[in-house]
Amino acid sequence: MADERPPEEIIEYYGHGAERGRLLGGEGELERVRTQELLGRYLPAAPAVVCDVGGAAGVYACRLAEQGYEVHLVDPVPLHVEQAREASAAQPEHPLASVQVGDARGLPFEDSSADAVLLLGPLYHLTERDDRVQALREARRVLKGGGVVLAAGISRFASVLDGLLKGFLGDPAFVHIVERDLAEGQHRNPTGRPGYFTTAYFHHPEEMAGEFTDAGLQHEATLAVEGPGWCAQPFADYWEDEARREQLLMAVRLLESEPSILGATGHMMAVGRKASD
Repeated sequence: MADERPPEEIIEYYGHGAERGRLLGGEGELERVRTQELLGRYLPAAPAVVCDVGGAAGVYACRLAEQGYEVHLVDPVPLHVEQAREASAAQPEHPLASVQVGDARGLPFEDSSADAVLLLGPLYHLTERDDRVQALREARRVLKGGGVVLAAGISRFASVLDGLLKGFLGDPAFVHIVERDLAEGQHRNPTGRPGYFTTAYFHHPEEMAGEFTDAGLQHEATLAVEGPGWCAQPFADYWEDEARREQLLMAVRLLESEPSILGATGHMMAVGRKASD
């Protein structure tokens, strides 16, 4: 099993504990609702075995456990593992099957032991392509024949749009970050400002299919998670009004597979499958 830890700046960034609440407010709610929608579409029926790799504080894992799935959560950040254990303990009738510190490149699971593997963070924090393909190979190893992988990526253009929405483009330091994002996909934040994110890799939409193929997986789709919906401003005006929220979600669904829209989303979801035995 790989013993590499993420870069210290990633551990420090997530060590502040904000990830637990990020998906429960603001634009994060759109990401959460859409991710849960896509999981519901592609996951096999409960009680399937799901490995949530990079599962953070357990927002998705705990909901899946409540739905009857056997969920095993792995994350490289010790605080996330502690938070996930707390969340699991808070639902004693539907606890997570296991929670542990681990690395996506070397999973602590047996071959052909899972029906599905979620990689909802590792691919954008593994900045080298070889490491991303290795994480996908590990997912393939632990999957049963016909099992599914759902992996998230951040769009190459996300920082430009985020900077425009939040006014960050007025900061020359942020502009420098964006220029490297666009040129290389390599996101680095030397400023220490949490709003500028942390060390990551931002994918061109078509890249994810190639990484799946090189890992021996059958790529089925790459879909926009938020689509252009995260740019609807002021976001709360859309999200807190039920009718407008449904219109926003409808627009996102209608455009989720449109190639020209994938670059405008914050996150993409790539779906792949292990060939049947």
